[in-house]
Formats: sequence, structure tokens, C-alpha cells
Amino acid sequence: MAVPSNTRLTHSAIGMREDLSGVIYDISPTDTPMLSNMGRESCDHTKFEWQTDALAAAATNTHLEGDDSAATAVTETTRLFNYTSIAKKVVQVSGTSKAMDFAGKNNKGELAYHMSRRAQELKRDMEKMICDNVAQVAGGSSTKRVSAGLPAWVASNYHTLGTSSAGTASSGDGSDTATNGGTANAITEAGIKTVLRECFDNGGSPDTMVVGAFNKQAISALTQSVAPLRGDAGGKPATVTAAVDIYVSDFGSVKVISDRFSRARDGWFMDFDYWSICYLRPFKQESLAKTGDSEKRHLVVEWGLKSKNEKSSGFLADLSTS
Repeated sequence: MAVPSNTRLTHSAIGMREDLSGVIYDISPTDTPMLSNMGRESCDHTKFEWQTDALAAAATNTHLEGDDSAATAVTETTRLFNYTSIAKKVVQVSGTSKAMDFAGKNNKGELAYHMSRRAQELKRDMEKMICDNVAQVAGGSSTKRVSAGLPAWVASNYHTLGTSSAGTASSGDGSDTATNGGTANAITEAGIKTVLRECFDNGGSPDTMVVGAFNKQAISALTQSVAPLRGDAGGKPATVTAAVDIYVSDFGSVKVISDRFSRARDGWFMDFDYWSICYLRPFKQESLAKTGDSEKRHLVVEWGLKSKNEKSSGFLADLSTS
């Protein structure tokens, strides 16, 4: 059927308004379980220090009647330290861009919108750096300071599932890293129990296990853990529960959560009361020197990881990731 002559069609029309949604859709994850659950402290130096202590092992304690009392031998405290790392994001926007009205920016303007996005990215970066297998670096005029990550701190309650060449723990003082095992293997309940038992023996009481997505599902698939198909009364749909969010061990209940930014081969048993992020410079937005027709700002944070006592937590290493 032919279109009648002189009918105005959209193909040749001039002046049509665009239909651009005022919403920008983004599913990039922003959850940071390590960073969010650790304590927050301030420090006043790039090298921040603290001390740990431990009671003497329990022993048979009997003495003769009337015996003279000699001084009990004591062990000095352990002095530890870490360095702060500088993390930043920079946004530069032209004067023209700043003056324009962009869709989906919630009337924030181009500069404010991008600064808020970079803040979310910085937190994701910090989450990754907390979990990275890196040792502390003092830094210098041409060397960046590095804050040691979790694997450099946990040594006492370390267990590897690696074979062919077993992984090894770090020294536990931030000075070196853990060594990956030659061949990673599937997570096992025996491995989970081993780390929890070691934590208990050393005085720890972790209440959260943090793993990557693959091993979160692997834990849920352990045959001892998968709940059967259940039908609700009253004719409601049946529900299959095949996820483990709480693992009830001989030493207490442990939440099982996933972290998108931790190393997929690592499993962490955390008592967050014994971990803190120390800020030399909390998140701060600063305007940089104007050198032309643009505005430039950076968002900077200077921080370091503090392990108040590494025996509080555990490390299950060399887990399969696929």
C-alpha cells in the first residue's frame, strides 16, 4: 500500500527531540566486605607501629611449701609496623563540559558526577589491595610505598591445599609474601575444619569466612552442607536451599560471604575486631592548579592495613578457581 503524497514522515522531519533516558544504568559492583568490616583508625606517620603480646603456655604450676619465690620469666612484646599507600583518582573537565547539561548526571554536573564515580573506584581498589599478596615497601624518591596485604600477615593459622609443591605461609610480620602452591585443589570441609581448629588452638575465634564466587558455590556444594528440597505448608511453592551462608563448626558459627576483589585462590577466616585500616589522610577531594580552560581535581587517600594480632584469623590457601 502506497503512502499518500505529502504525508510528513519522521525519516525526513527536522527538529525532533531526542529521547535519551535521564538514568545511566551501571551494574558494576561496589560492595567491599573486607574494607567495610575492618575497623578505622588514624595514624600520623607513613610508618605506623603497634605491639602484640601473648600469654605464656599453660603449664603444671606446683611449688614446695615454704619455697622462695623467683621471678617468672617473661617474653617481651612484639613490635610490628606497616607503611601507608597513597591511592588517588584524577578528573579533568573542560570549561565547556562543565557548563553543559548532560543526561543522567542527576544535575550534579560533569565534574561532580565523575568525582563520585572515582570515589567508588578507589574503595574497590583498596579492597583489592587489602587482599593482595604483597609485602610492605618503605618507598623512596622513585619507589612507591606499599602497605602489606593480608597474605603477608597471616602465618600461624595457615593451611594449603596445594600439591606438587606445597604453598608456604609468610613470616606473618608484613615483610614477605605467602608462596603459592604448585597445583591448587578443590576446597574441602577437612581444610575448613583444619584452619578453624588452628585458630581455636592459637586463641582466635573468627566468625566470617571470605572467599571468591567460585569457592562460595563450592562450599555450598559440599555434600554435608546441601539442604534437601523442602515444601512449605499451605500449598506454597517448594524451595531448594543449596547455599551455605552460615557454617556451624565445633568452635562456633562462621558466616560465609563472597568477595569479588579478593584473590580467587584464597579463603580467609576473619575476626575483624583484630584488623583495622589506618588513615594518614582520609578520603579528600582537592582542586589542582588551573593551567587552561579546564578544571582538574583529584581524590586522594593515604592508608595502611593493621594486623592487631595475626593469630586471630586464618588462611586457607591454594584453592581451585574453576
